[in-house]
Amino acid sequence: MISLDINGTRVQADADGDTPLLWVLRDHLEMTGTKFGCGMALCGACTVHIDGKPARSCVTPVSAVAGKKIATIEKIGETRAGKAVQAAWVAESVPQCGYCQSGQVMAATALLAAIPAPTDADIDAAMSGNICRCATYARIRTAIKRAAKEAKAAA
Repeated sequence: MISLDINGTRVQADADGDTPLLWVLRDHLEMTGTKFGCGMALCGACTVHIDGKPARSCVTPVSAVAGKKIATIEKIGETRAGKAVQAAWVAESVPQCGYCQSGQVMAATALLAAIPAPTDADIDAAMSGNICRCATYARIRTAIKRAAKEAKAAA
């Protein structure tokens, strides 16, 4: 059994230490918001936060996150940045198929938590590696800028 802090709740997972965090979340804990994309940390669909930093859960062994704070898409809207990002995503009609969106939202939320007023270069760097097959990148950038303004106004 591995003890994990997920979204502020202590949970127990009966998994081998080398099991990727993604599969512990999805299969053991039935938290299916985090998606499987490529399985090689190249697409970003599986992005979660570990101690506030974005991380690819498909290649992160669950043993590496014991004792760390894990945040997933299921609760990210409870943070100021996450709430602003989710609202901006809807307002800007970002999702098409939606498959990559949990990873995109998690990456954008980590960006705004670290850099409340990101430049285009900051956005490019933070979102690089998060692939959207529907190519909604322009809307993603617009939504991040909108979320930054809305989070600043709400502060």
